[in-house]
Amino acid sequence: MAENPAYQLRRTLLYVPGNMPSMLQNIPLFQCDGVIIDLEDAVPLSEKDAARILVRRFLENYTERNKEILVRINPLDTKWALDDLKAVLPALPDGIRLPKADTPEIVERLDTLLTEYEEELGLELGRFRILPSIESAQGVINATEISRVTPRLIGLAFGAEDYTASMEIERTKSGEELFNARMNVLWAAKSAGIQAIDTIFSDVNDMDALRRETELIKRLGYTGKCMVNPRQIDVIHDVFAPKQAEVDYALQVIDAIKRAREMGTGVISLKGKMIDAPVVKRAARVLRTAYAHGLVDVIIHEEDIHGAE
Repeated sequence: MAENPAYQLRRTLLYVPGNMPSMLQNIPLFQCDGVIIDLEDAVPLSEKDAARILVRRFLENYTERNKEILVRINPLDTKWALDDLKAVLPALPDGIRLPKADTPEIVERLDTLLTEYEEELGLELGRFRILPSIESAQGVINATEISRVTPRLIGLAFGAEDYTASMEIERTKSGEELFNARMNVLWAAKSAGIQAIDTIFSDVNDMDALRRETELIKRLGYTGKCMVNPRQIDVIHDVFAPKQAEVDYALQVIDAIKRAREMGTGVISLKGKMIDAPVVKRAARVLRTAYAHGLVDVIIHEEDIHGAE
């Protein structure tokens, strides 16, 4: 799957409990890239029905949206999931965060349900997106198959809390126990051309540890992180923002490859280093991210990466 030229930032996805009106009302004010309105773990069983109504009314009134809105429904094998979809889809969230996405069949089932609702509501097919949550040993093993089930997928999200429970291990701040699972989810997402979103960091008071973990997952190749508190937004955004030296070098790379093509060659040297297709692709990714951050006014087109036909 080709890299999307209209690069959409999903650095920060903030969980907002669906049963808390005060938090829902503040969604337009949060400076995150997206929110995940939660109907699953954050909502007690006795409040499931009320939360659905509350979320639907909020979405119906939140028409001028300034961020991506996903709704985390209850797992599809529970008695609440279908009622969740029936309640919230007419209010047009951008997509569904699917918990316990352990097998491709579960994602495929949601894909079918969303198609049925789109037809019923008179919407364009594929309008609702899916972000599956890989949060068990089984899900990690099946991540590659899951990533290719449907073009609705915008990414794969890793859920460490449930994953460590399924592995019967403790989660630590250093995170060594998560490395293999993180990489498997990352490989699956990258191979399918979709984004990889990392798990929450639950200690909202330890910003230094949050920064270290975010720096780690950025180095690995993750493009965003889920959060449980809006105080974490600034740290995560700061880590994911391209540094000025990265931006400057990327601009030089794009300029160099344009000059190379004018000379009729596919490679050129820049400061003693050969500039070829992989280097250009990395530079384009940096500049797309920088553009989304407002750091540059350069829009990278496909011909900048691959050349004109």
